[in-house]
Amino acid sequence: MPFDSSWVGTEVGPFEHQVDAAWTMGYAAGIGDVSAAYVDSLRPEGLLAHPVFPVCCAWKGMAEIDEKLSNSSLHPDEMLRRVHATHAMILHNSLRVPAKVTTRATVIAAEARPPGAYIVTRHETVDAYGRPIATVDWGQIYRNVELIGGDRRVAELAAPFRPAKWDGHSRGEFLLPIAAGLAHVYAACSRQVNSVSIHTDTAVAKRAGLPAPILMGTATLALSVSRIITAEAGGDPERVARIFARFGAMVLMPSEIMVRIMTREKSSAGVLIFFETLSAEGGRAIRDGVVLLRS
Repeated sequence: MPFDSSWVGTEVGPFEHQVDAAWTMGYAAGIGDVSAAYVDSLRPEGLLAHPVFPVCCAWKGMAEIDEKLSNSSLHPDEMLRRVHATHAMILHNSLRVPAKVTTRATVIAAEARPPGAYIVTRHETVDAYGRPIATVDWGQIYRNVELIGGDRRVAELAAPFRPAKWDGHSRGEFLLPIAAGLAHVYAACSRQVNSVSIHTDTAVAKRAGLPAPILMGTATLALSVSRIITAEAGGDPERVARIFARFGAMVLMPSEIMVRIMTREKSSAGVLIFFETLSAEGGRAIRDGVVLLRS
């Protein structure tokens, strides 16, 4: 059945989260990043959440929107065919733990694209004082699903930065092993609301037309961002201001990925790090990847 663009503007929440050290340390350990900023509880500056951690605050909003859509005209198999296509994050302020945060989610855009209906939800997280922590725009393609009602937006979508030039020589390449059970570990450590999915369940993955469970896009992104922080930000996660990525090739488990840092450019907004992440088969699991670092 078609996706009706009248869903754009739908809001859910607020959802409250008690973000404690066990959660943020678990998330960091789940992606294999045990940098002191995330796990050393004696660190004078205190513990930080990984820059990609705010996706964890989006799970409840995603689940509630999914429930609403599942009660609409969309067939359950059409819900299964969606794929994470784009991801944009603004890190307004560092998330220090422990913290009480609140997240609201809104369907902000629907567009007809050749593969299917492209739907973007925005998840805005603030701290107990209303200070913004993160804005996450989560774009999904519902494959082979028609959009009716025409393209619609209630907010501007993040535009990717483009490198001024790249001569084809990378600044750094990092091979990362992907364990057979990484999706299960990531689901548990990030405290996903629905941990039975195309990423963890073979039967569900097959129903969705996949050869096997695939690693979550946010897990691939977090692994990539960790390498960029080490290589380009002096190991300081608080320098990360924005993240953008388009997802493409599947990451199967077990396998290996390669994070390729392409170029580094200065801009009025800060320092732009352009990257891509390749699957074991050579496909671009992440393309148009950008991390904006505060100067």
